[in-house]
Amino acid sequence: MDTITHTLFGLTLYGAADKRDLQQHEKRALFVTTLVGSQIPDSDVISRLWDTEGMYQMWHRGITHSIFLVPLFALLIYILVRLLFRVTDIRYFWWALLSVFIHNTSDLFNAWGTGYFEPISDVRITFGVIPIVDFVYWGIFLVAWLVARKQEVRYKTYRYAWAALVLYVAIQSAQGACLYQAYADEHDEVALSSSFIPTQFTVITKTEENVSLFQDSIYQEATLQYELTSAEKTSLEPLFEVNQEARTLTKWSPFVVIVANEERLGVFDPRFYDGESSFLYEYIER
Repeated sequence: MDTITHTLFGLTLYGAADKRDLQQHEKRALFVTTLVGSQIPDSDVISRLWDTEGMYQMWHRGITHSIFLVPLFALLIYILVRLLFRVTDIRYFWWALLSVFIHNTSDLFNAWGTGYFEPISDVRITFGVIPIVDFVYWGIFLVAWLVARKQEVRYKTYRYAWAALVLYVAIQSAQGACLYQAYADEHDEVALSSSFIPTQFTVITKTEENVSLFQDSIYQEATLQYELTSAEKTSLEPLFEVNQEARTLTKWSPFVVIVANEERLGVFDPRFYDGESSFLYEYIER
């Protein structure tokens, strides 16, 4: 998810806590706990500063987004709030654990994916059923904030918001799973990319050198958007020798389209194809 959404996760998690028995410094400690926990996995962006081998695509949302690092981050945050606010309640550790877990797990559901099981596996896990910027999330949190302002006991409203969010993700995931299975029976590889409009998906398929992008939903007939041809028999070593990011992209993406013509040799991720090019496209000029 984007930075704004992760921040809203932290704020809404803080809102969902029953703070009636907490003193002011304890509330501040909880606020820092949920906010830092909702952001700390994205600290990996600083790895761009020392990336000289074109590995940033794998490093970002890599080990810092692993389920195995969640307790370590939670412990660091717990130590931080103990030092800053002189709190010792073990519940701050559990709030930190939940905050980091929500960040890492929520990122599984969009097309970017995460290295959720690093270092055991460097495979990027991506479900593609929630857009990276999801306005439904924002809408749920906005409604919760507006309603909570009028309530004496506000934390229950935010808990209902979390229930609504989980239900929304479950519905989107169920629809995505149905579509994925329908295409998987007929194609070698399948990937999903959710639209900004709920229930709408782009389904990307690959069979040998043929790559197709369909606009589809369980509520309507599929529409073929683009048909692409991947030059699968082309050697990519000349590309990898010059453009290290291209090698990383082929490892990071579920599958790529290989472009080999008189002008360029390159690879791109078809999940981000807009009719002319892809947001993730690495190539060399010939």
